[in-house]
Amino acid sequence: MFSYIVAFLGLLVVFYNPIAEFLTPGVPQIRRIPRPRLNEDLLALETAGAINGTGQQCPPNAYSIHIYSRAPLVIYVENFLSADERSHLLEISEPIFEPSTVTHDDGATTERAPTVRDSEVALIPRTDAVRCIEARSRALQGWPDEVWTERLRVQRYRPGGHYNHHFDWNPSRGGWGRVSSFMAWVGDGGGSLEGGGTEFPRLRPPVDPRWCAFVECPGPDPADDESAGTQQQQTLGAKLGVVFKPVAGNAVYWENFRPDGTGRGYDESWHAGLPVVKGVKVGLNIWSWGKIE
Repeated sequence: MFSYIVAFLGLLVVFYNPIAEFLTPGVPQIRRIPRPRLNEDLLALETAGAINGTGQQCPPNAYSIHIYSRAPLVIYVENFLSADERSHLLEISEPIFEPSTVTHDDGATTERAPTVRDSEVALIPRTDAVRCIEARSRALQGWPDEVWTERLRVQRYRPGGHYNHHFDWNPSRGGWGRVSSFMAWVGDGGGSLEGGGTEFPRLRPPVDPRWCAFVECPGPDPADDESAGTQQQQTLGAKLGVVFKPVAGNAVYWENFRPDGTGRGYDESWHAGLPVVKGVKVGLNIWSWGKIE
């Protein structure tokens, strides 16, 4: 009898995945491959000291968070970057800006395509201040296993600068990919910036007028019209989509893949950097690459 049980368990192990896929048609599970070799030129790998707490000491975090969406997880972060950090990012990126490119579906080749993406990018050095920003982004995510921060990139958008709608992720490659994104705003022209918001046209719209401090809302600005708050509340939620305002120091964080073992990305993570109408927008991309759950 025991030998029959062992044989049955062996068959169950062999045929479990095909049976699971048959019972859940159209939603295949990830066929995982071993972890690809880590590219130290593109990933901001941590030192042992940073992991065990004996390394560089960073200033205490001063940010606050607001959960915008739970599926996908989208979090708005106030005061993610300090004024000193923003000044430092502007200083170190200025001499190394170059025209931005777009990456093809193969994930390897790039090209300059200003009709799709018109901006400048700087792959910034890992100074002490930059390493503290890296560490902050990892801590906010809960230090997920087998996930690494990519080298940070500063983006500059002059008038007319934009990035058409796109995903930050490519289809899962054996269970590995860009699992999450931050867009942090470094500079907004001292408050003179017009346009340049980050749009998610497939996310649900805000329904509470308190979000209007961080996202574009229909109707007049309550600061200019006492009755505007009531008008906004009546029109909020009427149209799908949201545009996050590029407020210097703040950030928006989102997750790219569904946590269901399928490797499917969220359609709602489709987003764009809208054209700058006036002024110069400077943003900071923080992407995390690693194991897709």
